[in-house]
Amino acid sequence: MKTLLKQAPFNQQSNATPGIVVAALRGGSGKTIFSVGIIAALKSLGKTVAPFKKGPDYIDAGWLALAAGRPCYNLDSFLIDREILLGSYHTHTRDADFTLIEGNRGLYDCIDTKGETSTAELAKLLGLPVILCIDGTKTTRTMAAVVGGIAAFDPDVRIGGVVLNRVAGKRHQSILTRSIEEYTGIPVLGAVPKLKKQRFPERHMGLVPTPEHSWAAPAIDAIREVAENHLDIDRIQRLAAMAEPVDRVRLNVSTTSSTATKNEVPVIGIVRDSAFQFYYPENLEALESAGAHLVFLSPLKDKSLPSVDALYIGGGFPETHGRELEANATFRRELKALAEGGLPVYAECGGLMYLGEGLILEDGTYEMAGVLPVVFGFSKRPQGHGYTIVRVEGENPYFEKGATLLGHEFHYSSVKEWKGSPQNLAFSMQRGSGFIDGRDGVCINNVLATYTHIHALGTPVWAKALVDQARAYRLRCSQH
Repeated sequence: MKTLLKQAPFNQQSNATPGIVVAALRGGSGKTIFSVGIIAALKSLGKTVAPFKKGPDYIDAGWLALAAGRPCYNLDSFLIDREILLGSYHTHTRDADFTLIEGNRGLYDCIDTKGETSTAELAKLLGLPVILCIDGTKTTRTMAAVVGGIAAFDPDVRIGGVVLNRVAGKRHQSILTRSIEEYTGIPVLGAVPKLKKQRFPERHMGLVPTPEHSWAAPAIDAIREVAENHLDIDRIQRLAAMAEPVDRVRLNVSTTSSTATKNEVPVIGIVRDSAFQFYYPENLEALESAGAHLVFLSPLKDKSLPSVDALYIGGGFPETHGRELEANATFRRELKALAEGGLPVYAECGGLMYLGEGLILEDGTYEMAGVLPVVFGFSKRPQGHGYTIVRVEGENPYFEKGATLLGHEFHYSSVKEWKGSPQNLAFSMQRGSGFIDGRDGVCINNVLATYTHIHALGTPVWAKALVDQARAYRLRCSQH
């Protein structure tokens, strides 16, 4: 066998949690399909798999969580400090047999040329080997040069194996496999042919969200069968066992006092349904740890608002539910009246749009809650996409003036009509598009709504501030 590239030998089996990072050369190579398939195949073997998603993402994480049967946590080294990231990883893998991290974009891709926030750096930080997903479309021996280059680019990144996607047949698979293994010494751990039936339809941000997918469970089963039939799950498990032990940092999560009575515990409503579904599990857990009791509600299903002391409205796709959201007029009216009366509300992206006066869509204009004096329209291309850095410049209920927040945005909507004033915009954009004119953070009364999504582990003051506002609102209401 002719081997031009020699990989550094792996350590012997360690006491670290077995795990892998699933990466690729670019987005759209099949990382999510492979990740879901491997997780589902291991789960069918009785393994407890802890799933993670690298980078700011909700949709892929939803599929990984569904496959694993447990929450998928986010590991983002731009949004989250290193020690906190390590703590989250170890906290959420302590009961797992196997951990899988799906990377984002290409293995070495990040926001600059240094690579500090790339999937590769995350793999090194966690001591995990990498499986590289290769799209084999219209290529053979050249891919050996590509894989060799990927492995040589940073020898500290342990490329433990390759899985091939969209191979054209047995002959194509054989040439690709022999070329990669001969010239790089990196094993090919499986090959998936071009699938005739697409089980994972794509939309705005990759895959369709699981709450909108009526056949999500059958889709998971189908991709599990693909993984079992075309990937070497035993070799993948042996590779994962070569995870290197790293510093075990536990996530330090503060909890509310156990002496608090039921009447003192504020209730925060989480608007969650197929229109509003983008929530990091860490954000919800942070609210509970700060002392809140969470209840879930839906303007698509609930005729009126339950009794709550604050609202958190996450992102999603209100534009695909415009007619239903408009039809629930009672819910909209109650929300507007409560917001005008001082109810604390924190909203991100889709939640921001719902709080506006209306959505202009191709089939008409739909009335929304009317809490904020803004009308939104939509484009075929993203109007904001990527990481954001915002500086807090205006008074608001949740963040101190002068603070810098790290987040991300992805939206096709934009402001068509803004009837507020500059004083209503609490954030200035240091990076990202934001709401309008380099600003974001629409703040009226105790409402703060923004295109920027924040992560509670990266912005720990957020949860405490929202819970404090909810507690204060509860106290005011009890005194009247």
